[in-house]
Amino acid sequence: MSRPKGVAGRDPRAGFRAERADGGGPVPQGLLKAARKSGQLNLSGRNLGEVPPCVWRINLDVPEEAKQNLSFSAAERWWEQTDLTKLILSNNKLQALTDDVRLLPALTVLDIHDNQLTTLPSAIRELENLQKLNVSHNKLKVLPEEITILRNLKGLYLQHNELTCLPEGFDQLHSLEDLDLSDNRLIAVPASFSSLCSLVRLNLSSNQLKTLPAEISRMKKLKHLDCNSNLLETIPPELASMESLELLYLRRNKLRFLPEFPSCKLLKELHVGENQIETLGPEHLKHLSSILVLDLRDNKLKSLPDEIALLQSLERLDLSNNDISGLPYTLGNLHLKFLALEGNPLRTIRREIINKGTQEVLKYLRSKIIDDGPRQSDSGTDTAMTLPSESRVNVHAIVTLKLLDYSDKQATSIPDEVFDAVKSNVITSVNFSKNQLCDIPKRIVELKETVSDVNLSFNKLSLVPSELCMLQKLTFLDLRNNILSSLPEEMDTLIRLQTINLSFNRFKILPDVLYRIPALETILISNNQVGSIDPQKLKAMENLITLDLQNNDLLQIPPELGNCVNLRTLLLDGNPFRVPRAAVLMKGTAAVLEYLRDRIPT
Repeated sequence: MSRPKGVAGRDPRAGFRAERADGGGPVPQGLLKAARKSGQLNLSGRNLGEVPPCVWRINLDVPEEAKQNLSFSAAERWWEQTDLTKLILSNNKLQALTDDVRLLPALTVLDIHDNQLTTLPSAIRELENLQKLNVSHNKLKVLPEEITILRNLKGLYLQHNELTCLPEGFDQLHSLEDLDLSDNRLIAVPASFSSLCSLVRLNLSSNQLKTLPAEISRMKKLKHLDCNSNLLETIPPELASMESLELLYLRRNKLRFLPEFPSCKLLKELHVGENQIETLGPEHLKHLSSILVLDLRDNKLKSLPDEIALLQSLERLDLSNNDISGLPYTLGNLHLKFLALEGNPLRTIRREIINKGTQEVLKYLRSKIIDDGPRQSDSGTDTAMTLPSESRVNVHAIVTLKLLDYSDKQATSIPDEVFDAVKSNVITSVNFSKNQLCDIPKRIVELKETVSDVNLSFNKLSLVPSELCMLQKLTFLDLRNNILSSLPEEMDTLIRLQTINLSFNRFKILPDVLYRIPALETILISNNQVGSIDPQKLKAMENLITLDLQNNDLLQIPPELGNCVNLRTLLLDGNPFRVPRAAVLMKGTAAVLEYLRDRIPT
């Protein structure tokens, strides 16, 4: 067979490899061929110093295969190729892009994060179809005015650059929905930002902002506003009129006062930790009817108002490291899943109660409402006296708090008289903590129709029996400080379980059954020997917002964990992995997830 014309002396493998560009690694011919079919080209992490010309000209030049007169099937006719719409050049060593970028006018996605770019070419204005532009983790000091021409842009990611200002006309990006300007050097936000009428998410964290413009309140679709780690001393009152706002982050600023939110009826999360807030009054709380998360940690609060009980939707309240000496008993009427009180000089509630966790604190506060309220006599109940056989059972708690409490007795089993004392009363909570139980009492099944909260912490349990899996209404399960190493597969029938505490046990992996419990919002499994997690299965847990993996044996953190964007709290300290470094962990969950996402291999 004769050699094809024009290829004499060529490396026989050249048909599978494009020419090497100066400063850049080779681009496999097969990759270019696939890109002509799919319209997508991923050159991430190829050590490129420049973008090879063959990439810019991918839709213009005749493919190398055609030059060699190779046969094409009907499905592979190169002249029927698809225009490139997605180009990924992230994690390379690019210092500049040339004006040849205009040769790809069909691009809708251009991802060049994690390079060394100091500027963008003016020809970027010709990418009229561009919808997503990611230039994060570069060295941009300015943005070209031409970027304001990209009227179809929906996502613009500029975090971790060196920007000090934004170009004139930036407010003309009327289609923009997601804008990330975090970790730059911005000292002001233009008032014209209010014209970004489609913006849903705005991240301004880690800049040098001292104020926000009042006009920001005109962003009628804004749901997520992140102003963490700035120099803000006040918040414009107009911010409180943003009806669509759902998440507001103001942590690590210099705020002395909390604004009122009369119009923010949809606000679900308010994060104002690490400020200098001294007072929290009824006026700050009365409008937060939808609030789920309230972060007030590391401020200078001295007290909470009784009106805290108005926040009936509240699930997470962080009051750590304030100057609070007492808690209002009305706090016990909330349905909190997480309450943080560490670092306060509390005098009205014993430390041992606080150490037992959120539910114990709430029960204590509720009991004080009852104890301090008017006594009912001759009420037809047996709360005032107990039968001799029930002398060790708190019947008062059974009747008034719906709590079956036999805790801190150092008992090796739960006496039958404890269950007998329930009689016809409804029980929603069980507390058998701080005993010497090696087995969970089988009679707990008798409470399966009503019980939602079970505390079996500080015992000697080595296994969880199937009887516990019959408590179909269980939402909270505390199994910390036992000797468990596995969970039964039947636990996936606990479809209402929202919080499970497995800290201080002997787990070597995250139990697989947990991935199959759809309602789980909080998994606490610190101080075990967990050596691996499955990020794909975690991502499928759409309700999971808190994952505590502190003090385990994780040698590496899979980058794919960064895709678990629903996580609000991810705790990884005390593991032997080297990456992410401690400096990244200190920046908080959002920063850790972003760090991991940026390192997902492609």
